Amino acid sequence: MIPLDVDGPVTIEVFTVAHGHEGLVLTGPCGAAPWLIETGEGEHPLETAVRIIEGALPGSLLVHSTSWRFERNSVVLTFLAVVPDPGSMDAAPVSRSDLARNAEHAAPDEISYGQVLEHALRHLAWLAKDDEVVNAALDADWLEALAGYVPEPFQQLS
Repeated sequence: MIPLDVDGPVTIEVFTVAHGHEGLVLTGPCGAAPWLIETGEGEHPLETAVRIIEGALPGSLLVHSTSWRFERNSVVLTFLAVVPDPGSMDAAPVSRSDLARNAEHAAPDEISYGQVLEHALRHLAWLAKDDEVVNAALDADWLEALAGYVPEPFQQLS
């Protein structure tokens, strides 16, 4: 991998999503909340995310970076970890959320974790149609669950 040169901390935020009996559920080591992992100096965020996710969630179907933002004096890289089922971890149904909207040259003032998850699932839905690897990793139930997640264009210039 290409060395990453970032001054300051990088936080990995992981949304662990499974397809349960009632549809998509947010789950993981932190239950129905994002899982935050700090990287050490010189650690590559993707390699660190994959190593920790696969160690804690054996059998994960897919790990994909979906977005980034600057928050709490740290670059936060968001990853979506797709797992086959929640197992014994706490889980809650995924709720839909409006996307966070920004200006032409500025980030939104506030971004809720529900908005980050909404963006991640819309991104995954787009990849499921456009990326052979992602499409092959997801079964028919996943593809059906993602059908309602539609990417939206940047709206500030329209």
